[in-house]
Parts: sequence; C-alpha cells; structure tokens
Amino acid sequence: MPWSWRYEKADGSVTEAPDLGDETWTTQADAESWVGENWRSLVEAGVDQVSLLEDGRKVYGPMSLHPPEG
Repeated sequence: MPWSWRYEKADGSVTEAPDLGDETWTTQADAESWVGENWRSLVEAGVDQVSLLEDGRKVYGPMSLHPPEG
C-alpha cells in the first residue's frame, strides 16, 4: 500500500506544494522521515499542516508544521 502526505492550509483545505511533488512511499517510516526532512520547505511553499494517508485513507493528522507558540 502506498503512503502519501496530504498538504493542507490551516483551515483544513487541501493545497499543493508543486516544487516538492506528490511522492509516495512504500512504508510509513519512509514517509515520516521525508516529512521530517522537508517540513521547512513545505512551510515555505505555503503548507500549514499535513495528514498521512495510506492508500488514500487518512491514518493521522492534521499535524501542524509550525512550531508551537510559547
């Protein structure tokens, strides 16, 4: 089953990150590693949060890409 990320705005609407593509991974761990390495680029592309999908089914999310306010 392919794993992928759905890119979202803060209000939950779906957005795109054209420069980062719509990749899929064969494992959850690979997908999570990728977002851990690329979250800054996603924020720069206008993505506020992500949800992890397995074969199109939401596994978890939304997960904010912004640091917690303190």
